[in-house]
Amino acid sequence: MRVQGAARSTVVLTAGLLLMSARTYAEDRQIRPFIGVTFGGGNTFVDPELVVGKANLLLGASAVFLGEMFGAEVDVADAPGFFESGDRSLVRGSRVTTISGNVVVAAPHRLTEYSLRPYLVGGGGLMRVRTTTLFNVFDVSTVMPVLDVGVGVVGFLTNRTGIHCPV
Repeated sequence: MRVQGAARSTVVLTAGLLLMSARTYAEDRQIRPFIGVTFGGGNTFVDPELVVGKANLLLGASAVFLGEMFGAEVDVADAPGFFESGDRSLVRGSRVTTISGNVVVAAPHRLTEYSLRPYLVGGGGLMRVRTTTLFNVFDVSTVMPVLDVGVGVVGFLTNRTGIHCPV
């Protein structure tokens, strides 16, 4: 049986929440809202405004469960206006939205305590791409699988507040 569209998103989100509900020693449960900028990259879609690879605003949040060294993360991100430059008016609207479930491997909590804690993250999920062009000629509305890999560091300012810096 093949799972489609919104059902896939529900499966990824549910799996992430189930992984986060397990109890382990020295666990951290974190909600990380973020604002970022996309950069680089390319695509296989028609790009009438030639904006792919240019900076674009990215908003999102992730929920992380992290044990002594291993954990899980569910990440949701949205990039409104991804294929729009604002000066050519060839694209009337566009958006790229992702949801992913990841495995996290971090430096042992007992060694880092509440100082900087480096980590590796990797997983997969779904990306929805939508574009509406001026004459509806190059419109896109598709959902595709994605893989993601990253590194970062999290540091705590207090026992409840920290700063997360992915690379």
